[in-house]
Amino acid sequence: MAERPRRRRHHDVTEIIPVISDEQSYDPDDPDEFHDLDPLDDAGDTSEPRDTQDTGEAGAIDDAAEAGDPEDAEPLEYPEDTETPEPLEDSEADVTQDTGGTGRLDAVGARLRAVAAAVLAALGRLLGRVGRAAWQRLTHVAVATVPRIPQLATTAVAGLLLCAAFPPWNWWWAAVIAFALLAWVLTRPQTTHAGGFGYGLLFGLLFYVPLLPWISGLVGAVPWLVLALVCALFPALFGLAAAVVRHLPGWPVWFAALWAAQEWLKSIFPFGGFPWGVVGFSQTDSPLLALVSVGGVPLVSTAVVLLGCSATVIALEIGHWWRQDRVAAGAPPAVVLPGACICLVLLGTAVVWPQVRHAGSGADNTPTMTVAAVQGNVPRLGLDFNEQRRQVLDNHVRETERLAEAVHAGRAPQPQFVVWPENASDIDPLINADAAQEITRAARMIGAPILVGTVLRAPGWTPENPVATNSVLVWDPEAGPVDRHDKQVVQPFGEYLPWRGFFRHLSGYADRAGYFQPVDGDGTVRAAGVPVGVATCWEVIFDRVPRESVLAGAQVLVVPTNNATFNAAMSAQQLAFAKARAVEHDRYVVVAGTTGISAIIAPDGRELARTEFFEPAFLDAQVHLNTALTPATRWGPAVQWLLVGLGLAGLIAAILHNKGLLRWRGRTPDAAAAASAAPPDGVGAADDGEATPERSGADEGAT
Repeated sequence: MAERPRRRRHHDVTEIIPVISDEQSYDPDDPDEFHDLDPLDDAGDTSEPRDTQDTGEAGAIDDAAEAGDPEDAEPLEYPEDTETPEPLEDSEADVTQDTGGTGRLDAVGARLRAVAAAVLAALGRLLGRVGRAAWQRLTHVAVATVPRIPQLATTAVAGLLLCAAFPPWNWWWAAVIAFALLAWVLTRPQTTHAGGFGYGLLFGLLFYVPLLPWISGLVGAVPWLVLALVCALFPALFGLAAAVVRHLPGWPVWFAALWAAQEWLKSIFPFGGFPWGVVGFSQTDSPLLALVSVGGVPLVSTAVVLLGCSATVIALEIGHWWRQDRVAAGAPPAVVLPGACICLVLLGTAVVWPQVRHAGSGADNTPTMTVAAVQGNVPRLGLDFNEQRRQVLDNHVRETERLAEAVHAGRAPQPQFVVWPENASDIDPLINADAAQEITRAARMIGAPILVGTVLRAPGWTPENPVATNSVLVWDPEAGPVDRHDKQVVQPFGEYLPWRGFFRHLSGYADRAGYFQPVDGDGTVRAAGVPVGVATCWEVIFDRVPRESVLAGAQVLVVPTNNATFNAAMSAQQLAFAKARAVEHDRYVVVAGTTGISAIIAPDGRELARTEFFEPAFLDAQVHLNTALTPATRWGPAVQWLLVGLGLAGLIAAILHNKGLLRWRGRTPDAAAAASAAPPDGVGAADDGEATPERSGADEGAT
């Protein structure tokens, strides 16, 4: 009897043991022994391995059947541990044939599940590492912040104090204290270059964020905070540079010059600059304002910083001397240079102030004329005022009519010309006959030319590209428009949008920006035969605009402005700019706003007349027509360039000194190495290796 085939199953691989007769000897090395065995090729369809294996068993049964009577054929016997195969029904056979395809799908699914599990595991490990690193970093920052809390708090207070020096608070003295505190932080031995940048950034944020909240009323909170952050980067640069130059002798001078340099940079970059927040404008109620007639607003800023830093040196030197054994210390503290700086500022102010006061009193035998300013007001504040342009025009015509009635009744003097605000007529009177008729009627009622702030179509205007100019027309009662000033410096993100195609995708406020174009000119018009300098709203903050007007022959300055989209605090700050310009160029300044604050300002910065915010009103006063030029008018740009050059020279010298190329006071490499032992004040920053642990940079630089 033939041996029963034995099959061993190992996963998907089945080994078939051929059937061999008992009487037949088998030599596995002789290939001829296989001639009696059924080859796989004769076993039928071998497309599936399981079918091939079953074919070998069926072949053995068929051979036995063919050899004789089926009854003589002995059935195959299976070992006890092997199940006897049962005949397959047709449906079960079909399932068996599909088992291979289903197995492959199961294998693919298992592989995908394994890959997904591996990816999730890797992602989990990555997130775990990132979380641990972040936690360690936060822990490090928290640990490093604790010893710096006094410096951080001092810097925060300094930024808030500088903001308080500006309108509407007008605590001008707070600016000096602010820079004294900031100088103390920046000259500490532990403050590294990175720490100086960080402290400067914090100082700038706490200065600009509360200074510029009126921006949010126009464009929302996010642009306001972004603008404050961009502005804060410039004090941050100052902090970095100050940390570099603090070891130079006379560091208060370098600090003051570097501050002037960052203010100059901020006034030209980016998008034409944003000079709002220049420190000199905070001193319009201060005795230091007199210095603006000598070197312009940059000189006043420099003087404020110099006073604050010099006060810090004196305080540190006295404190250091007091802690020493005064018998052993011998010499008094080295306060000669900072004391001389303070005396220079105060003495210069005392010398210049009488001249400024004399100009403001009108004691000179200069011609005079009467001017008036009309504040017609708007129906409501905000951007919606533009939707009622005709109402705004009618308001100014009505207020001019009230002025005419006061003149005819003898309650007010007859003005030689009248100033209307910016956007008093957003309806182009050169195109709209009705608007032109209303302006003409107002001019005839008052019997004087009117400087009308209006919007005019620019060449190339189309409904898709409504380019325009922000203009001031001199409107004669009989001849109509006889002269014109077009705004030279237009406001980015308000009057025009730089990179319009780009920013339109970032903010829904982008489409609110106008299409105004700047136009070159000398900034003067002639009204009643007098050359009048015009600085429309935003232009008054830029040094060059009023200076060019005065150099072109302007004898009086006017500032038409529209603050209907802002608030009273912004208007008060803008009024401070006009005060500084009056003293800087020895000219009377007439400010006319749609909603205020309107004012007539004397050359010494005094307000001769003033309106309140968001009310209809008119002002009139007699002004002197001055032709003299102040030193600031003549040499203001040169003074600014001198200050900027001084700051850059000090920065370069400090860099060379820190590298060891120049040596002051005989410092040795050993002293520098000892200085590096002080703990750094910038998180994650390398020690600058310059300050000695015994004395601060302020002590060293003052001697």
